[in-house]
Amino acid sequence: MALLVQKYGGTSVGTIDRIKAVAEKIAGYRDRGNDMVIVVSAMSGETNRLTALAKEIDPAIRGRELDVLLTTGEQVTIALLTTALHQLGYDAVSYTGGQVKILTDNSHNKARILSIDSINIKRDLSAGNIVVVAGFQGVDEKGNITTLGRGGSDTTGVALAAALKADECQIFTDVDGVYTTDPRVVAEARRLDKITFEEMLEMASLGSKVLQIRAVEFAGKYDVPLRVLSSFEDGEGTLITSDINEDDSVEQAVISGIAFNRDEAQLTINGVPDTPGVAFQILGPISEANIEVDMILQNIGADGTTDFTFTVHRNDYDVALSVLKEMAEKLGAREASGNSKINKLSIVGVGMRSHAGIASRMFEILAQEGINILMISTSEIKISVVVEEKYLELGVRALHDGFDLAEDKDE
Repeated sequence: MALLVQKYGGTSVGTIDRIKAVAEKIAGYRDRGNDMVIVVSAMSGETNRLTALAKEIDPAIRGRELDVLLTTGEQVTIALLTTALHQLGYDAVSYTGGQVKILTDNSHNKARILSIDSINIKRDLSAGNIVVVAGFQGVDEKGNITTLGRGGSDTTGVALAAALKADECQIFTDVDGVYTTDPRVVAEARRLDKITFEEMLEMASLGSKVLQIRAVEFAGKYDVPLRVLSSFEDGEGTLITSDINEDDSVEQAVISGIAFNRDEAQLTINGVPDTPGVAFQILGPISEANIEVDMILQNIGADGTTDFTFTVHRNDYDVALSVLKEMAEKLGAREASGNSKINKLSIVGVGMRSHAGIASRMFEILAQEGINILMISTSEIKISVVVEEKYLELGVRALHDGFDLAEDKDE
C-alpha cells in the first residue's frame, strides 16, 4: 500500500461534472489499496472572480482581508469534492489549511510554509478516510489566514507529501506531463518519461508553466518524487526525481528540453564610469524598487567607461527604465535606454556536464536561421540567450529540430 498525495488544479475541478470525474479517479486509486491525501485549488476562474469583487470596493486591496476572501475558493472545492466522494460510498474528510494546521510566516498574499502538523491527517488516514485539503493557504502563528501566492496549491501538495513522507506527489493538470518544449509552438514536442529536479527547476524558472518554481524547490529539498499527470486522460505522465541511475544517464539526451519566456525586457546604461561599486550603484536602486533582475551583461570600453545591460520582467519595464534614467544623470552616463520587445530562449539538460560543444551548436543553429543573440547566460545545465521577440518561435523550432528532441530514443 502506497501513500499518495494528489493535487488537482482549477481546470481539473472547474465544474460539478469535473469534480465528480475527479472523485471517480481518486476512488480508482483508493480501490488499488492506496492511502490518499488530496489537495485542490479553487474552481477555475473563482479566484479571479473573488479578486474582481474585492477590487470593486478597493482597487488596491491586498494583505489580510484579501487572503480571508481568496481562501474561500478552495474551501468550496474541498466541500464539494468530499461530498462527491461520499456519494460514491467512500469515507472522506475535508480540511482547510488552518485546520491541518499549515503554519506560515505572516507575509500576506505570498506567505511561506514554516511547518505542517500532520497528526490529524495521519489519524484520519489510519481510520480509512480519504483526506481532502485546501491548497494555497495556511495560518500564521497568530491564527491569521494566509495565502501562498502563485502556484500555492502545488506547494501545498509537495509540502504535505514531505511532511507525511508520501511515496509520491502527483500533480494533475490539463497536460499529460512535461514536454521537450511547448507543444503549441512545436507540434512534434515529446513527453518526457523522467526528468531531474535540477532540470525541472531550470525549466520552471526559465518559463515552463507546467510546475511552479517553489513547488519544485520544495520537492528537491525534501526529495519528494513528483509526477505530472493529466486529469482528463490516463497515462504515466512525467516523473521528476533525483533518482537517475547510471543506465538512465548513459542513454539520456544531452538536452532535455527548451524553455522560453516572453515576459522579458532589456535595459542598458551606456558610458558609466568604470569604477569599483558601479554595479551596485546601478542595481541597488532597481532592487529598492522591488524589481528582480535576471540576466546581466557588462562591457568595458577603451575610454575607461562601461556599458551595463540587464533584463527584468516586462511588467517592471517602465518603472525600471525611469529609475535607470535617474541613475544615468547621477552617474554622468551617456544614456539609459530599453527594449521591451525581447524574449529569453533556453536549452536545459544535465547531459551538458559531460558533453562539450553544446553552446557552439546552439549558436550555430540560431545563426543558420539569421537570429541575432543579444545576451548570453550559462550554468552547468542550461544556456539562455536573449533574442528579438519576433524570432522566438522560429528559434524554439530550430533548436528543437537541431538537437533531435522530437526523436523517440526508445524506438
